[in-house]
Parts: sequence; structure tokens; C-alpha cells
Amino acid sequence: MTRRPQRPHRSTAPSSTRHRAPRWCLALVLGACIALPAAVLAQTTFHPEAATGAETAAEAPAPLEPFVARYTVTNGGRSLGEATLQLVRQAPRWRVDLTMSGTGLFRLAGINAEQSTLFEDLGETYRPLSQATVRKTLFTRKKTVGTYDWGSRSARWTGDVKDERRDPVALQDGDMSGLLINLAVIRDAVPGRTLRYRYVDNGRVREHTYAVAEELEPISVGELRYNAMRVSRVEDANAQGDETVIWVASGVPTPIRMLQREDGEDTYDLRLTEYQGVQ
Repeated sequence: MTRRPQRPHRSTAPSSTRHRAPRWCLALVLGACIALPAAVLAQTTFHPEAATGAETAAEAPAPLEPFVARYTVTNGGRSLGEATLQLVRQAPRWRVDLTMSGTGLFRLAGINAEQSTLFEDLGETYRPLSQATVRKTLFTRKKTVGTYDWGSRSARWTGDVKDERRDPVALQDGDMSGLLINLAVIRDAVPGRTLRYRYVDNGRVREHTYAVAEELEPISVGELRYNAMRVSRVEDANAQGDETVIWVASGVPTPIRMLQREDGEDTYDLRLTEYQGVQ
């Protein structure tokens, strides 16, 4: 029998009054943001196993494998909704999608979003080809679409994009969208390592640096417990107290947990409940 993790305990602690969509959720694509038919999902559900320090340091990066992962989304202990992260093979390319579905009043706060990136796996890097973001509230729908033209080595975004972000962006080898950086962190994380990536997404260019903690950290998700690597983004002077932390475990293709903090307080917290292999 397949064991499904229990949902994380919901605290009664007061929530933050800010409900801005988390930054890791505002960077994606499409050729089209579409959900996979249920028939393509494998019948067996896999859950991440705890990894030892030796396994984490010694194992080579695993090749990409399609999956669908589901998360709960909370803010200060209050449930905001659910999120789904999926990796789809469209040979010879790949597509990664993130969908967030808010509930109740949080639907009005911009929590509902769809993001995707179509990309190529070049071994040492994931090269984006196209990207799109759709954000929905009760009365609005905004969409941006980006194209990474590696022939001309430039990227451009159209749709609901600010005027200052419509100009072409010069591409460099290794440039990635926000979603691809999440996948790269899972691939590259080793205790004590510093990870550096160039973020090119939604007409913006930023240098992203992540620090992987020296020691593994126990993470509980419902009744399951993992030894995970804590990966913290090193913010620049303009971050104004914002912090992004991702927990990843050896052999698990998706983050165990993703946390956004503002001024030292947890604002958005995504916790893995299960993931499924896709055939």
C-alpha cells in the first residue's frame, strides 16, 4: 500500500498582513501552460527517503526524470492553498511547470499563478528556450511570454510587461529562468558549496548566489522525516530583509520545502506532500 504523507500541522500563530506572491513563483513559461492528463501519471507514488551525509557528497547528479510534486502553501501557519511542480519530457526538450492555486480571500491576493519554462538539458546547464507566466485574481488575468533566441543571443518578453523590461536582454552561456535555477540547485547542491547562477527572467537580469549549509538538517513533512541540505540565497544590499531558503535531499528531484521570509518572518512556506513518477 502506498503511504501518503500527512499534511503539515497548521499553526494558530497570526499570519503576516502581506500576501505578495513569492518570488520563486514569478518566473516561467510555456509554449503553453497546460496540465498533463491524469492517464500519463504512473500508478505508483514515490516518496523521498532520508539521505546520509556520505550519500549526499558522493553521489553524482541524477539525470532528469519526469515527475509531478504537490505542496501545501501556508503563510504564518494559515493555509493559502496548494502548489504543483511538474517536469515533463517533450523529447528532445523538457518543460517545467509550477501552478499555485489559492483559496478564499487569498485568491484575491495574487496567489493563483501558472509558470513554465521550455528548456534543453545540456548536461552542465539547463538552457531556456521559452518562458511564460500567467497570474490570475478574481477580476484580472495577466500573462507574459519570453523567448530566448540563442541564435541572436538575446531574450525578449511580451504581454503584460513593464515598458522598461521590453527591450532585448543579451544572453550569456548558463543563463536560466527562475524555475530552472530551482532545478539547478537540486542538481548542484553539496554541503558547504556556494552556487552561482545568472537569472534572466521577465526582462530582468540578476546574479543569484546560494550557500549550502555544511550540515544536513532534519525536516519533517507530516509523518515523514528527511535529512536535507539547507540552501539559502545570499541576498544583496537591496533585498531589504528578504530571504529565500530551499531544502533539498539526495535522490529527490524536487525541493522538500521552499520558504520565503521578509524582515525575519516567514511569509510563504511550500512543503512537499508527495511526488509521483511520470511514464
